[in-house]
Formats: sequence, C-alpha cells, structure tokens
Amino acid sequence: MVEEKKKGVLDWYFKTNLLARILIGLILGAIVGIILGFFPSSVKPFVDNSKFFGDLFIRLLKMIVVPVVLFSLVAGAASIAPSRLGRVGVKILVYYLLTSAFAVLIGLIFANIFQPGAGFNVVGDAAIKGKEATAPTLVQILLNIVPTNPFESLMKGDVLPIIFFAVVFGIGLSYIKDSKQQALAKSGTVLLDGVNAAAETMYKVVRGIMQYAPIGVFVLIAQVFAQQGPKAIGPLLMVTLAVYVALIVHLVVTYGGLLSVYKLGFWKFLKGANEAMITAFVSRSSSATLPVTMRCSEENLGIPRSISSFTLPLGATINMDGTAIYLGVCAMFIGFATNQPLTINQQLTVIITATLASIGTAGVPGAGAIMLLMVLESIGLKVTEGSAVAAAYAMILGIDALLDMGRTSLNVTGDMVGSAIVAKTEKELDMAKWK
Repeated sequence: MVEEKKKGVLDWYFKTNLLARILIGLILGAIVGIILGFFPSSVKPFVDNSKFFGDLFIRLLKMIVVPVVLFSLVAGAASIAPSRLGRVGVKILVYYLLTSAFAVLIGLIFANIFQPGAGFNVVGDAAIKGKEATAPTLVQILLNIVPTNPFESLMKGDVLPIIFFAVVFGIGLSYIKDSKQQALAKSGTVLLDGVNAAAETMYKVVRGIMQYAPIGVFVLIAQVFAQQGPKAIGPLLMVTLAVYVALIVHLVVTYGGLLSVYKLGFWKFLKGANEAMITAFVSRSSSATLPVTMRCSEENLGIPRSISSFTLPLGATINMDGTAIYLGVCAMFIGFATNQPLTINQQLTVIITATLASIGTAGVPGAGAIMLLMVLESIGLKVTEGSAVAAAYAMILGIDALLDMGRTSLNVTGDMVGSAIVAKTEKELDMAKWK
C-alpha cells in the first residue's frame, strides 16, 4: 500500500493558482485600505506596522533585476547562431526590432491621450517621491548606452549599459561556440550552457519571489487605498483601457498593415492563428504556447518548418510587442501618478530601453513586471521602498495578470505575422492556405 503524501501546512496557499491569489490580494488590499480610510487615525499605525512586508517585496524584486537582464540577454543573443544570420535571420531580426519600437511608440501615444494617473498624486508611506527624474539630452542618452566599465554598470544597476554589454557579449559568444576550432567551440558551448543554467536559475528565483507577491500586493495596495481612498480605482481602469486599446491598434494597424503590404489577408491570418492567440491569452506564456504556435503556423498558415523552427523560438525569446506597449503605458502612468510626467527625452529613452529589453524578456508569466522595473530605473524613476514610485508600481503589479494576458497574446501574434512575411519573401509560404 502506497503511503499518501503528507499535506504541508501551507498547501492551501502554494497549491492554489498564483493569478487568483494575486487578484485576491489586490481586492482584499483595496477593501482593507478603503475601510481604513474611514478611520484616519488608524492609517499611520497600519502603514508603519505593515511597511516591512511591502518593502521586503520591493527589495526582492529589485534584487533580481540585474541578474535576470544580464543572463537572459546573453543567452538570447548567443542563441542566434551566426550560420542562421543570413537572409532569414536578418529579415526576422529587423522585423522584430522595428515592430517592438513601433509598439512602444503606440503605447506612449495612447498613454499621452488617456493620461492614466494624471492628477492622482500618489504618495508613499514615507512621503517620498523617489529620485526626481532627470532629462538628459538625446545625444547623452545614446552615449550612455555604451558602458565605459561594464562591471561598474552592473554594480550601479545602470540598465542601458548592461543591456548593451549583454547583447554584444552574447553575439560574441554565438560566434565562439560556432568556431571551427574545436577547443574554442567547446569552451563557448560550455559557457553558453552555464549562462543558460544561470538564466533558468533566475527564472526559478523569480517564480519563487512571485509566491510572495499576493502578500506584497495586499500590503502595498492596502496602503495606497488607505492613503488615497476609492479614487485609486479610476487610474487602474484607465491604465487597463489604455493598454488594451494600444494592443488592438497595434494588431490591426501594424500587423494588418504589414500583411496587406505583402498581399496576405488579415482575416485569413486571424482565422489560422486564433488557437495560438487564445492559448497565449490564457497561459500568459509565449514559451508554453510555442508548440501550439508552431502547429498553427505550419498547418493553418502554410509557413514551412524550415523557417518557423528558427523564427518562432527566436520570437518567443526576443519579440515582445505586447510587453513593449505595456512598458510604455505603465511607465507613463507611474510618471503621471507621482506628479513626474515624462519629458520627450524620457519617452525616447523608454522606446530605446523597452525595445532592447524585449530581447531579454523571458516568455514566462509576469516577466514584463520585472522589465518595468528596469525601464523605470533607466528614466530616473527609482522604485525605492516607501516611495510614491513604489506605491504606483504596486498598483500596476496588482493588475499585471490582467494586462499580461493581452500582451502575451499580441507577442505570439507578432511572431506568426513575422514568420509569414519572411516565408512569403523567401517564396516558401504555402499560398493555398491563404485562399
């Protein structure tokens, strides 16, 4: 007789759906905060006594930003084999980078139109607004991307130089591992295996930290609502609306426009791709959806495996248009909500950072929230414990799962559009599937 596994004391917590727990934390935090708002004398004691739990969550998230970015980007860039960087590689890379940049631009346009968080003036529990955002010139922004000392950038957490160095290092590693010198190629492969292992380790750490997210979200949201009252609901709804409108516009205008340029029917595409799009929406993971994406691409859209086996896994790693839109809108929200609206130069920095960050955004649920920390750091909005920026970030984190569904679906859609276009230009697309 096989003994039944003993149930852990916290099984009721860890074995329930994380998304459900975060949403429950958001709702309970809002309810507790609103109730506390009716008793002004209880707000400060609650904030003081719960501060540790909220600050702990922010510190855990900040702890993982630099290693996640570094290892993810090196692994992503090194995975592009030089032998594949021919016509197909160049075409799909150009497509991924340009559509990601355009996606951030669309996100920023709609964030400027909707202005989510404008007039909200969220405050931190210590009445800190975080480091005031500075506005360097565009030339300085571009120069600052290139680090003079990569190790110093890693120590300081300067994200743009870290991104640049990681991409350059990853591309160099991709050449080393494909070297004709056997010893050199072996060393490169071993190093890449180590980097991949480090990246996977960090993803595991991220998943572990996210188990604490419901508690952190509950505390931080309760503090926001206790101090701001029910008026916090409006800005959250406005962020969600701005993100989804931008996602739909990018789908119709950018993808629909590109497909029409290459004489491919938009509705035919949607019909063939809908299974992968829905799976991505539900699973919130580009990587988990990849088998469905590849099957739909081959069976429904006529994309040959010789192309899709390269473009789709690459897209699941570096093509994150939905995430780019999310980063643009949410950075604008946090700027508005903390009464530090982003300047034009800061918005340009968001476009650059978010486009480059898309290379290192892991195709797993919730990865975009980690990338948002990185984007905020790049524009001078420091997520410091107890600050207004941290409080606004916590509000975004509370609805991140809802935003994650839409952005992941768009990410996967963009992969399939790019693959279809590349296959068409290579004259390898089965046009019978498009009639």
